[in-house]
Amino acid sequence: MNSSDNASSPQQVALRDSLVSAVVKNLLVVLLWFLLQYINATLLATFFKHQTFHEEPRYILFIHMVINDSAQLSFSVTLFLLSYIVFHIRVSLCCVFILLTVFSTRNTPLNLAAMAAERYVAICRPLRHHQLCTARRTYLTILLIWLVSVAPEVTDLFLTVASQPPGFFLGYVFCVRSNVFPDALMMHKRIAFDCFYFLCVFLTLVFTYIKILRAVRSASAQKGLAERARNTVLLHGVQLAMCLLAYVSPGVELLLLLVFPGHMREIRYVGYLLVNILPRFLSPVIYGIRDDKFRRYLDKTQRSCFAPLRPRKRPPGGDVSR
Repeated sequence: MNSSDNASSPQQVALRDSLVSAVVKNLLVVLLWFLLQYINATLLATFFKHQTFHEEPRYILFIHMVINDSAQLSFSVTLFLLSYIVFHIRVSLCCVFILLTVFSTRNTPLNLAAMAAERYVAICRPLRHHQLCTARRTYLTILLIWLVSVAPEVTDLFLTVASQPPGFFLGYVFCVRSNVFPDALMMHKRIAFDCFYFLCVFLTLVFTYIKILRAVRSASAQKGLAERARNTVLLHGVQLAMCLLAYVSPGVELLLLLVFPGHMREIRYVGYLLVNILPRFLSPVIYGIRDDKFRRYLDKTQRSCFAPLRPRKRPPGGDVSR
């Protein structure tokens, strides 16, 4: 999968970075990682602290995406840092990092499709929403998302184990996907699967958006709710487009390298930030800021977290300890 290659691509140029450049690049990546993990931790605390979210499918799917994004970001940043610390790592360890990164990356589009479908049922089939969208079915949907995400990569792993010599996973390689799964047949299978996979997600988002758009245009007591759902599905489409960046970024990098041949390190670094880190800021915006209910409880969580840090006001009569 291209996203894992892109996450490790700085390895190819790490040794040619100056010390100052390497420190600045890694420091920025770590700071962005820390900021995102802090935001995600606040969202997680809000969800698990308030029981009202635990039975609502939209918030269950949202928090699953937050957890998934946190994991994907951690795996990706770990690969990035390893590319500056060590040049070669053991094949088995590289395989684990790449598979975990791919699993969490593949989950995102399917999770977006599930969230869009839930909004479609809530707006266009409101009388059946409580029957179709239950917490139990939502958790089963999440399980299905993981099965679909894991199955193609597990088959690649089995094929590699069967085709490579016994000592292959004990060797050391440059940690990119092509070095761990070198069979060209796997690449063609992956491309075919990804095309079908993204086509299904894209059609789901288009279908739900059109249906909700029709609900917005029709006179309804829930028109305001339908408009908000339409905008939410539209933002999911933007998220899907950002997911696609992981697949087109290698080709875009090649074109940019032809135009700016002396800026390979900068192009790959900026591409890494745009593809692997910055899209993760969109999920908190959709539900952490736009959603009135979640924002209300999020404010309460933040106030409770920072309450111990606030200085206590002195009583009007002065210091009572005297």
